Amino acid sequence: MKTIVLLRHGESQWNLENKFTGWTDVDLTSHGMEEAISAGVLLREKGFYFEKAYTSFLKRAVKTMNYVLDEMNLDWIPIKKSWRLNEKHYGNLQGLNKKETAEKYGEEQVLIWRRSYDIAPAPLSKDDSRNPRFDKRYKDVPDKELPVTESLKDAIIRTIPYWECEIYPALKTHEQLLVVAHGNSLRGIVKHIKNIPDSDIVKLNIPTGVPYIFEFDDSLELINDYFLGNPDEIEKKMNIVANQAK
Repeated sequence: MKTIVLLRHGESQWNLENKFTGWTDVDLTSHGMEEAISAGVLLREKGFYFEKAYTSFLKRAVKTMNYVLDEMNLDWIPIKKSWRLNEKHYGNLQGLNKKETAEKYGEEQVLIWRRSYDIAPAPLSKDDSRNPRFDKRYKDVPDKELPVTESLKDAIIRTIPYWECEIYPALKTHEQLLVVAHGNSLRGIVKHIKNIPDSDIVKLNIPTGVPYIFEFDDSLELINDYFLGNPDEIEKKMNIVANQAK
């Protein structure tokens, strides 16, 4: 059996403050660090042993991965970072409080911006200081490929080629892989793996710091998927994600 574990980063400072984060490089809170450490302990206790790990360019995911691997005594394994695993870009919403934005535009509109498949928020202007073209970590990425806003569909278009060409094929030569990324980049991957319809993806909420296990047979066909941990606690964390704009 082959296994890929998807893990959303631990709680970030803007998760705590209920702000749209996107590509803003926000750090973990102390609770987020604890979530990452707990995930590493749980994975170690359950016998997981990763041979390779993948993460985004954003520190909340990178640090989560580091805490997990440290708890598993796997700091030495190969790690690949890609901007294609970054969170969905929230355009002009980045930095705004979700509840206050819902009070201004309505909960339904904010839910569409957060969870719909093909509707993106208003984009950043070309000269906005938040535009990723000004960030040196993306200097090797063509401007035309750098987003200034994204729908989930847009995020999938940049994420799934990396999944198909880099992560998924690695199962041919590795037994267990770890992918630490973000709520929406992981939603896109899950949608792709499980063939979730566009209309149903709004219902999928991935909590912070909870390992999501995907098991494949030797032909790399999906045979099982589940969240690892206490079901009641996981459901509670999912509801927190779902209700951020309320």
